[in-house]
Amino acid sequence: MRWSRRKLLGRVGRAGVAALALEGLGPWKAGGAAADGVQSAARQGEGGAATVIGSVAGSAMDDDAHESTAALDSERMRALAAWTMLSMKTESPNPFGCDIVHSQTGERLMRAMNAVAAENDPSAHAEVRTMRLACAKLKSPSLAGYTLYTTCEPCPMCMSDALWASVDRVVYGATIADANRFCKQIQIPATEVARRSDMVCVVQGPVEREACLELFTNPTMQAAFATWTSRK
Repeated sequence: MRWSRRKLLGRVGRAGVAALALEGLGPWKAGGAAADGVQSAARQGEGGAATVIGSVAGSAMDDDAHESTAALDSERMRALAAWTMLSMKTESPNPFGCDIVHSQTGERLMRAMNAVAAENDPSAHAEVRTMRLACAKLKSPSLAGYTLYTTCEPCPMCMSDALWASVDRVVYGATIADANRFCKQIQIPATEVARRSDMVCVVQGPVEREACLELFTNPTMQAAFATWTSRK
C-alpha cells in the first residue's frame, strides 16, 4: 500500500503519523533516541495510537480498494463499449451491450447484445438476454457473486431482473436520459428500482459515459434508429 506524507497528515496530524511510524506502517520509522519523543507525541493523539493506526489504515485501505474497483470498472466498460461498437460494421448495429463477470476474479461468464429485432422478443434487451444466457450456463437462476456491466443504464425491466437474479453490482455507461435522446425509454432510474426493492444490488454509474454515448451518436447507429419501431 502506498502512503503519502500529505495524505496521512491530512487524516490524523503529526501524532497519528508518529503512531504509524512506530508500528512501521508509514514511510517514516522512529528509532533510537527519537523514539521516546515520537511515542510521546503519538500518545497525545485522540483515542491513542492503536485507534489512530486502525482508523487510518482501514480508511486508506478502503480508499485504495475503491480506486482499484473504479479503475477496473472503467477498463471493463471501455472494453465492452469497444466490443459493442463492432456491431456498427454489421447489418444490425446496436448500442446496447452487456457483460457479466465474476465479482472477485473478473472472469467473464457471458457477453451479449440487445436482440429485440433479431429474436422478435421485446424483452430481449442486452441485460435480460445476457442474464438468461448466464443463468442457463450456470444452470441456476442466481447470479450472486457476479457483476453486470452494461453500456446503458438498465430500464426497469432489466434492473428488476438483476435484482431477482441477486446480481452483486450493476455498472452502467450511458444514462437513460442519454438513450432517450434517440429512442423511447421508461423514465425510472435504475437506482430507484433498486431502492424500492427488499433485495440488495449496488448500482453504479455513469462509468465511461462518453465512450458509451458514442455508440448512440455513431452515424451508422443514427441511420439505424430511423428504422426502429421504438424510435421517438
